[in-house]
Amino acid sequence: MRGYLLHRDRLGLLQSITFRLADSLPQAKLKQLEEELSSWPEEKRDGQRRVRIEEWLDAGMGCCALGHPDLAREVRNARLHFDGQRYRLPAWGLMPNHGHVLIEPLVLVVPMVQGWKSVKARWALLRNDSLGLGIPDPHRLWMGEYWDRYIRDERHFLRVIVYIHENPVKAGLCRGAGDWAWSRTGGADSGNVDAQGCSRY
Repeated sequence: MRGYLLHRDRLGLLQSITFRLADSLPQAKLKQLEEELSSWPEEKRDGQRRVRIEEWLDAGMGCCALGHPDLAREVRNARLHFDGQRYRLPAWGLMPNHGHVLIEPLVLVVPMVQGWKSVKARWALLRNDSLGLGIPDPHRLWMGEYWDRYIRDERHFLRVIVYIHENPVKAGLCRGAGDWAWSRTGGADSGNVDAQGCSRY
């Protein structure tokens, strides 16, 4: 992979952020992908990289610890805790091995995302055995980096909302986007709904 990712960290800049579990993409597959992309024109590599990685994430690789309702609830609550104070979240979604947020930051994003991760990593790693989360590394839950993309215009904004909302359907986790307990779009919080009837829970 490319190593350190340069993030746009500007207050009020709408961004789409994807974060993932540390074991969600095997290093061998990432290395193979970089070898394949080396023959692509440089301006097309990032787009193709993102498409392939999203496909692999949706295939449910790794321990998929976010598929456990207790951990999903904790991660969701951490995201929503400062919604309206430190940031605004027009949309968010959790998948078994990754998550998405559409965010308008009112504070710097990088330390905020690091804070989200560190608190819930401790919570999950302490309960790894008792909940049967299957996290393979007893010291690490999250991939260190995250992907971000600033929202260019209204059309892009709406596309991201649709993507987050439809991601569980595309991945075969539920029949309709409204059936998924671990997402919110357009301000309708599904946080009081438990994950029932979805294939991986």
